[in-house]
Amino acid sequence: MTNSTMPGRLAMASQIAAQAAELALSFFNRRDTIEVSSKRTQDFVSEADVAVEQFIRGQLAEHFPHDAIIGEELGGVLTDAPCWVIDPIDGTSNFLRGSPLWGVSLGLVENKKPVIGVVALPVLNDLFAAECGKGIFHNGKPFSRDDRFGDVQVVSLGDSSDDKLDEASAFYQGLRAAHWSVHCYRCTTIGMVFAAKGIIDGHLQRRTTLWDIAGGTVLCQEAGLQTVVKFAKTPDGIENYRHMSVAAGTPNLMSDIMPLWPGFEPR
Repeated sequence: MTNSTMPGRLAMASQIAAQAAELALSFFNRRDTIEVSSKRTQDFVSEADVAVEQFIRGQLAEHFPHDAIIGEELGGVLTDAPCWVIDPIDGTSNFLRGSPLWGVSLGLVENKKPVIGVVALPVLNDLFAAECGKGIFHNGKPFSRDDRFGDVQVVSLGDSSDDKLDEASAFYQGLRAAHWSVHCYRCTTIGMVFAAKGIIDGHLQRRTTLWDIAGGTVLCQEAGLQTVVKFAKTPDGIENYRHMSVAAGTPNLMSDIMPLWPGFEPR
């Protein structure tokens, strides 16, 4: 799924993600037989999530033995050193219900900033890969975002069990008042890939995690979208990768959200 025009680390990360996608798809095709548990309300984990993360960790340890690893299911520690960030199945609820809107996300973070992103959408047969300053690839071939029909205003809005419903409702109403059609895919990876692809104008999520966005952030940046990522901080001032925010979008979208979301001006 990769070719010789891709940088070495990106090509290897794409290969790992492609293999992980095949494994995830095999679980998807027999999902009625797999074990599922709930971490909290509307937040599920299946044996597929754990198996795919374990596979990716094994491949990363073999090919990038000196890099740290963080995964949604098995944890890890974030420092300024290079760290691979895994979301083995983003959109587990969609996965379990049989929707095609889920993905496998792998990102490399350096100095707490995503620099490589690979996202596979197994049911849709898509693999997007990007490295900062080196462009974006779709199924191994250089890719450019489709920016036609920009007057058709569509945005993806991420949601979270941690959302304050009054704030989330006001934000949604503000987007609708600014004439945006709003989608909610229940999968951050899908929202960010669709934004990078040009299906929508951007993805906005007020509460998310590093594993949800590490892959998609680089895709959006390399696709030419304005992208802002922020960590929340713990009471002792430590950046918390489990509580983050992201906004990625066209200049038109980012301009419209500024009065709705103070402090998220594009850089």
